[in-house]
Amino acid sequence: MAAHRFNGFTDYGVGIGLRIPHYRHILDRKPVVDWFEIISENFMGDGGRPLEILDRILEQYRVVQHGVSMYFGSTEPLHREHLRKLKRLVRRTGTPWISDHLCWGSVDGRYTHDLLPMPYTMAAARVAARKIREARDFLEVPIAVENVSSYAEFTVSEMTEWEFLTEVVELADCGILLDVNNIYVSSFNHGFDPRTYLDAIPAERVAQIHVAGHTRYRRCILDTHDHPVIDPVWSLYARAIRRCGRTATLLEWDDRIPSFDEVHGEALKANRYLPQAPRIHAPKANRPRIA
Repeated sequence: MAAHRFNGFTDYGVGIGLRIPHYRHILDRKPVVDWFEIISENFMGDGGRPLEILDRILEQYRVVQHGVSMYFGSTEPLHREHLRKLKRLVRRTGTPWISDHLCWGSVDGRYTHDLLPMPYTMAAARVAARKIREARDFLEVPIAVENVSSYAEFTVSEMTEWEFLTEVVELADCGILLDVNNIYVSSFNHGFDPRTYLDAIPAERVAQIHVAGHTRYRRCILDTHDHPVIDPVWSLYARAIRRCGRTATLLEWDDRIPSFDEVHGEALKANRYLPQAPRIHAPKANRPRIA
């Protein structure tokens, strides 16, 4: 599949999350990494060490922002001060797109700091799509929404998760951050075929892919991001790449974090499945920006 407007950055290849235990290694040794993903909320202050580190990373590497608290599924309005700080960070990093989760997590100004699954209804899809469009218009950068892992379902749902995801992104005219590990986790927990999910989503809207490890218990799987990626998840990733074409890919490893080399080596396994493309690393000043 050729590049399209949601995955046109085919030279981004494989990235990893920028995490505190690896700061010194990265700054001292300057390893070759296609790009880093940052958690936006960790860098939205007015100054201090986080922004100092980020600026040093930006001198050499491309950075993509990933958020955890816009809560597109919550019924209350978007938090305007949060958006203002986020936009300031978008301008600082030059991120070509920004992602956050298709979930809810706040009620009446109280935040759970969790990624809670939504009821799969048309009413909920319209709420999420409206907020995604509003955030995109304010931030002036493309948005991709991520499917979350889940451990419970709403009895009021009117459709499957993949039908709901499709409705939201079509109504919002936005991209998808396709987390294949989350699909695998939810498929085990809820008893559906993950291949059905992958085959149903609009491939032309997939802007980025996440892979990660998880923890399996007797009755459920938890999305812990503290293990290597298992073979069935790599198989789902290969299936996604066959549908979506070469797509920016990110390995998540957020707990019990091993050495930089181990995390990077695990991420680079994705290259086994990615179609080859010219590696063009333009100077930072000439990199494309989308407004």
